[in-house]
Amino acid sequence: MTFLKDTVQTGDWKGEKHVPAIVVHSAKRDEVVVKVRVGEEIAHPNTYEHYISWIKLFYLPEGAKLPVQVADFSFTSHGEGNAYTDPQGLVTFKAEKNGKLLAQSYCNIHGLWENELDLVLED
Repeated sequence: MTFLKDTVQTGDWKGEKHVPAIVVHSAKRDEVVVKVRVGEEIAHPNTYEHYISWIKLFYLPEGAKLPVQVADFSFTSHGEGNAYTDPQGLVTFKAEKNGKLLAQSYCNIHGLWENELDLVLED
């Protein structure tokens, strides 16, 4: 039996163009601001034939068993009418605890990719 988790790929977003980069702009308890982007260091081709369909961002508080989805970005313009979507999104949310940020992205050719980053809240 194959599970979805067995098909997820990882890597360093600085050397692999499919891995979603997670950049924390603010880590205050009342305002966590996070940017997720595929192609942060190495551009991902966004063409009619090869594109990023979506990026999802989850927050897993310390001590929690399950993550909470905090963002879901869909990218639907892949050359139609000469419009191309840059696969990135910005989200703001509140957090009570430190934890992990988990991001997943989906490339129509190369499949599912993920990344994680520790979220340390400022005092």
